[in-house]
Amino acid sequence: MTTPFADAQARYDELAALGLTLNLQRGQPSDADFALSDGLLSAVTPGTTTQDGLDLRNYPGGVAGLPAARALFGRYLGLDAANTVVWNNSSLELQGLVLGFALLHGVRSSRGGWVHERPRMVVTTPGYDRHFDLLSTLGFELVAVAMQPDGPDVAAIAAAASDPRVKGVLFVPTYANPGGETISPEQAARLASIEAAAPDFTIFADDAYRAHHLGEPVETVDLVGLCAAAGRPDRAFVFGSTSKITYAGAGLGFVGSSVDNIAWLTRYLAAQSIGPNKVEQARHVRFLEDCPGGLEGLMRAHAALIAPKFAVVDEVLGAELGLDGSYATWTTPRGGYFSSLFTTAPVASRVVELAKAAGVSLTPAGATYPGGHDPENRNIRIAPTRPPLDEVRTAMRVAAACVRLATEEHRAGPA
Repeated sequence: MTTPFADAQARYDELAALGLTLNLQRGQPSDADFALSDGLLSAVTPGTTTQDGLDLRNYPGGVAGLPAARALFGRYLGLDAANTVVWNNSSLELQGLVLGFALLHGVRSSRGGWVHERPRMVVTTPGYDRHFDLLSTLGFELVAVAMQPDGPDVAAIAAAASDPRVKGVLFVPTYANPGGETISPEQAARLASIEAAAPDFTIFADDAYRAHHLGEPVETVDLVGLCAAAGRPDRAFVFGSTSKITYAGAGLGFVGSSVDNIAWLTRYLAAQSIGPNKVEQARHVRFLEDCPGGLEGLMRAHAALIAPKFAVVDEVLGAELGLDGSYATWTTPRGGYFSSLFTTAPVASRVVELAKAAGVSLTPAGATYPGGHDPENRNIRIAPTRPPLDEVRTAMRVAAACVRLATEEHRAGPA
């Protein structure tokens, strides 16, 4: 009679013998997703180089972006054009610029630059590794709070904000990376209203997946409006981009905030740039306005490609590991680009090691925690969006086999 360990080893050996080379590490669109936006390439031609009365080839145009682009992506964020800056291709770059200006000069309610205060920033865990790296590179000390099913632990954020060195929180409000959680309207209102020792405590919301629904959309929140209603109109900056709407490396980043914050930001942007790429902005406005169903129609087309991959992740993990939590639990997101797997035993790093040996690259264990260290060694981010559906199925079978084997090794103890 075989043992669970022997069964797990046999299943792993069977899959490892296939000689696979598969990758589930990064949340990238597939080539089929990119093909949906190939109309971008012909949206601006030599005969159509004027937008909003501006010559797209020349310098003038305004540092806040083309008026039509500000209006379009303001609507995307639920804001007016006057509350929006549209910049170049990366929202992460725009976050770095805003945070850098805050370090040098402070935000509007600051007494001076944050750099002089040895600043701290609250982040959520599991969370987005690029947020951790950006903040650490800029010199922020990270304060971790848990991500809950209805968004960040606001009570923990409020407790952390009793420290005047805590200058704000950076998190993903809609379909969070990696678990897919969305902040509820109630939690968002609480966050907008918390009392903080720092008078310039600021919410930095990276709303990267606001329109990335996999089915019925969740209710999104207007943090800028909620902060205004709470008597703190300058508290929130909300970022977004088209990186997973159109082309990942040739899109637009944008930010929404109060009108006064927009004036604060554009003052500093104007000192280092005459303006963003107007051709790319006009290209996006024209392409998205001409898409069947507009931006929402394009996102439905993306969902038709991506949702089956998330369904396969859920299906394979359930079939291979069971639903009783004896080996693992995982999130079933309603949108976004990731699923979050938690091993029952502290074996995430071993799972990743076994998967690599079997030809499947998974996100490094610990990547979803500051410093790359998961204190419980249990979380692995699953990114199924880029590979074809059959490769996602095979890769998840390998991942599940690795979870089973690593768990049985742990239960067996040292050899």
